Amino acid sequence: MSTPKMIKPTESELEILQILWSKGLATVREVHEELSLTKEAGYTTTLKLMQIMNEKGIVKRDDSMRTHVYQAAVNKEKTQKHLLSKIIDNLFGGSPTQLVIQALGDESHKASPEELEKIQELLNSLKK
Repeated sequence: MSTPKMIKPTESELEILQILWSKGLATVREVHEELSLTKEAGYTTTLKLMQIMNEKGIVKRDDSMRTHVYQAAVNKEKTQKHLLSKIIDNLFGGSPTQLVIQALGDESHKASPEELEKIQELLNSLKK
């Protein structure tokens, strides 16, 4: 039996997935309103993207009622791990250390003291 192909969502699809992962269930209108807070997007563009995502198997659509309700069909953690692995391999030459150095050294995305504490706890547990 072959293993299922990992879905590779586009940047726009990831934005929609983030909304669905946080809301659980949402209509196109709800997703569109959330997207509109951070970028210009037409309702029909959001609708078409979500229809394509349904065809790809990235989201599930319940069309039993007049208003279709969508939910993510892919697991957030698995998707994050898959994409992170691709980034480490393709962008950082397979070195997670280089990724961490780049991420923590980025002035535009400073880690908060709480985040640094969590990172330190992880490092301490990895050393044991």
